[in-house]
Amino acid sequence: MHLQESGEMYLETIHILSQRGKGVRAVDVAEYMGFSKPSVSRAVGLLRSGGYLELDENGFLVLTDEGKYVANRTYERHLFFTNFFTSIGVSRETAEDDACKIEHDISDETFQAMKRYVKEQQEKA
Repeated sequence: MHLQESGEMYLETIHILSQRGKGVRAVDVAEYMGFSKPSVSRAVGLLRSGGYLELDENGFLVLTDEGKYVANRTYERHLFFTNFFTSIGVSRETAEDDACKIEHDISDETFQAMKRYVKEQQEKA
């Protein structure tokens, strides 16, 4: 199953919420993202059927290995672009918004090249 941008966003959100140290429920995702509970329930169902997400014995959302891979990749990109944009003078809010747009569309090749370039520039400084 190929994930759309919205699927990546849900996985990234579950990843972020799970780092708080307590279980993540669909209602937590709905509140965090500002979406309706029925929309989140539908997305959770699709992500479960795609093998990205499971429910544990307590009803908490748990990322599968594939779900973790996608969530970590998306979140890494989000952090990279947010930090890069703020480092060149973009406001935090705009940097966050723009990072959200780019993180889903950029190719792995271009992202890796950008990371290498930024690392090289930091090492020169």
